[in-house]
Amino acid sequence: MDKAFIAKRTQEKLVATEAAIDAALIETTQLLADLLQARSDLGAPVAFADDVQVKLTEAVAALSSARTTMGQVHSGLVEAALRLGIRPRMVGPYNKENFRLQQDEDQRSVA
Repeated sequence: MDKAFIAKRTQEKLVATEAAIDAALIETTQLLADLLQARSDLGAPVAFADDVQVKLTEAVAALSSARTTMGQVHSGLVEAALRLGIRPRMVGPYNKENFRLQQDEDQRSVA
């Protein structure tokens, strides 16, 4: 199997993992905000369900740490790809001719 193909497959899984962590972080922070709003709407005392709020805050911190760690993994894999001789293409989702968002899969970078 071509090493560029393997690197691209790995990169796609890495990007999907990063996106999943981001989505979980968004959902968790929204849940925390909803919990605080619900407590206020119910007129419950500030200490009501405080242990749940603490646990949700810990979950947000853990997800944030996981996101930072995945960024470090991403950087490490870029370095590993360079050591293998796989050069990233400097193309992004934008078509340089008209600066519109490009949807073609074949223009995605390898590493």
